[in-house]
Amino acid sequence: MTPTHRQEKREPEIVIIGAGIAGITMAYTLQGAGYSRFRVLEKGSDVGGVWYWNRYPGLTCDVPSQLYQFGFSPKADWSSIWAPGPEIQRYHRDVVDKFGLDEHIQLNTTVVSADFDDASALWTVVTDTGETILADFVICATGVLHNPAYPNIPGLAEFKGKVVHTARWDESLDVDGARIAVIGTGSTGVQVVSALQQPARSLTHFVRSPQWVLWAPMHLRQPKLVSRILERSPGLHAWIYAMSLKASAVLPDVILNDTWRRRAVQKYARLCLRRQVQDRQLRESLTPDYEPLCKRQVVSGTYYRALRSANTELVTTDIARVTEEGIQTVDGREFPLDIIVLATGFRAHDYMRPMRITGREGRQLDEIWADGPRAYRMTAIPGLPNLFTVLGPNSPTGSISLQYSAEVTSRYILSWLDKFRVGEISTTEVTEEATEEFNREVNSAAKTTVWNSGCNSWYFTESGNIDLWPFTRSKLTEMLTQPNESHFRVTRRQEEREAAGGINLASQRKG
Repeated sequence: MTPTHRQEKREPEIVIIGAGIAGITMAYTLQGAGYSRFRVLEKGSDVGGVWYWNRYPGLTCDVPSQLYQFGFSPKADWSSIWAPGPEIQRYHRDVVDKFGLDEHIQLNTTVVSADFDDASALWTVVTDTGETILADFVICATGVLHNPAYPNIPGLAEFKGKVVHTARWDESLDVDGARIAVIGTGSTGVQVVSALQQPARSLTHFVRSPQWVLWAPMHLRQPKLVSRILERSPGLHAWIYAMSLKASAVLPDVILNDTWRRRAVQKYARLCLRRQVQDRQLRESLTPDYEPLCKRQVVSGTYYRALRSANTELVTTDIARVTEEGIQTVDGREFPLDIIVLATGFRAHDYMRPMRITGREGRQLDEIWADGPRAYRMTAIPGLPNLFTVLGPNSPTGSISLQYSAEVTSRYILSWLDKFRVGEISTTEVTEEATEEFNREVNSAAKTTVWNSGCNSWYFTESGNIDLWPFTRSKLTEMLTQPNESHFRVTRRQEEREAAGGINLASQRKG
């Protein structure tokens, strides 16, 4: 960059959408770099993202606590080796309080639209309260698992009992002595079945496609002595986190390569089923028709035990309809019920939607993503200048620490913001060619992963592509260390924009 390209330093106005893992990480990164004109808009009444919205019984993280934390704010005193959901949500709140990020966060605010103006190179962000915010940059930290997927089952609306989705749990719901049906499997279905089996009068688990379930002692407590040692030895704690992160590199290897490690995990999955379910008929019903690890791996120490209980029944017959009194399957069986629990997951490929996003020359996000969500290295989308995503399309939700990925991505985005602040650029937009090249590489690499070994999972987009990161952690770091300006369409600072100055988002009235 020649000196003639540099102009007076100017602080960018930034809107971050979402206050989960990605949004908190981005806010922390900006604050640490001396940025102050940013606001985080969060639709929930507290921070935590998926850990705020999900409150169903039995909610537990399937990643060990000492790995599932921010690298910049480790937590020594986890209650369990695998932390329960409420504790993780409180941890996110504690991190926000610890670093004073609350002054930038606006809760109970849903973004309705974000529109880019070509002339001014500004984004106009509109909320559900009618508030309008102008910004130089929009950073979407909306996550993957936030829009619940509701099944299209005939008669569901006519059921006289209670219907509840696990992602919108009704905490006033009385499950004691109730006749409960759980529809759906995966981690959520497995956890909620395990939690509801004992208080329920009867529990029926409707499973269209069974999952491989790895046994682990999910309720194992973290010894208090360990917590005290880690609190008093932050250097040791940092070392343990670094070693945990390093050890987790084995997971991408298992996913990406057909090695002895993958075969060992798959053998263990089959062994878990064989050893815990002695009844041959039940075991056959619980045996998937695809390889272990093909779907998001489920981990539980109690699920098979719950299914063996006298008050629990596994049903693999298709549901015909929901009646006023319960569920009827295609073979004519009737299941009288008080509560139907939908453990049917999320619309995982919505990302920023349903908000309306309009980019350069009036291009709509739905038009750009007509063939499914796609981005350049998880972070940038052609047609949307000065908009970035943290944990966007192709994020490693099944192989690499999300906190690590968010931290690396946030620093990458910061590099672009720094260029704006010192006057090197006015706008930056990834090219269609660079995006296509990256996506071709992703699709080629994904073909040989275990995710593509013959199952139908939520990893697949409607166009048939696998929406995950099919590379190693080191490649993620390499790709997001420094921006490659040749992959972007960059414009320089406009004199009229410089004269107009900015709008201080931090000083605007909240709510």
